[in-house]
Amino acid sequence: MQNSLAQPLDYLVIGHVTQDLVEGGVMLGGTASYASLTAHALGQRTGVVTSCPKWLQMPELKPIAIYRKYCQYATTFENIQQSDGRRQIVHHAAAMLDVEDVPENWLSSTIVHLGPVAAEIAPSIIQGFSQSFIGLTPQGWMRVWGADGRVRFQNWMHSTELLQRADAVVFSIEDLQNNEDLISEYAQNTRVLAVTEGAEGARIYWNGDVRHIAAPRVNVVDPTGAGDVFAAVFFTRLQAAGDPWAAGAQAVQLASQSVTRFGLSAIPTREEIEKSMVEIIKGS
Repeated sequence: MQNSLAQPLDYLVIGHVTQDLVEGGVMLGGTASYASLTAHALGQRTGVVTSCPKWLQMPELKPIAIYRKYCQYATTFENIQQSDGRRQIVHHAAAMLDVEDVPENWLSSTIVHLGPVAAEIAPSIIQGFSQSFIGLTPQGWMRVWGADGRVRFQNWMHSTELLQRADAVVFSIEDLQNNEDLISEYAQNTRVLAVTEGAEGARIYWNGDVRHIAAPRVNVVDPTGAGDVFAAVFFTRLQAAGDPWAAGAQAVQLASQSVTRFGLSAIPTREEIEKSMVEIIKGS
């Protein structure tokens, strides 16, 4: 059922809800899942535009308004953690998404988070949101795979146009293949850039300055989705207050807590959000 499509949104995520193959079964995943639930936890009226089959059940996203573009397959990932990083396999991919797939009332969303995971968003979609705060997590535009399904890095096409329009961009250091030249190039072409570095925290680039925000030491149970939690917190707080340093500090705190739980239970709790706000105020 398409629900609440007539309601205006504070936070819209566009991208594929995925099926993630894990030991013992399948779980719901993708930036669309983690980021939308995080934005909802932060008190935002939240929606998702995605593509997936009609049969795909998404009870975990019950609080979220969802518009589906129906297709044959759900985007299906298998993530294999190895000593030298994560190996990804794409088993299926859902349909492309463009501006005509977005409900008209959602074109004026306060924050629009473009979160491709499998190159599924047409870059031209950004032209449909002239008044919105645009947040990008471009990892899916930097993925390509062949017949074996194994994901490999590719250069990000249309990067300059999208970077210049975006209000904030979040990458992981892994997305960028640890390429410091590429990080420097992207930082010079967009307003605010955040580069997450796992257990080391994150770097925030703004106005020609860069600051490192250290992460607290935690017991890592599952790192999946931590970058999406970070991005949703970062975009929400940056749009609300305009302070990238404070937004980055809160995003690091909540993303660090997210890895202590498995799957979508990683979404920040009310207590964690309140505590992070207090810590940011103390540190300011």
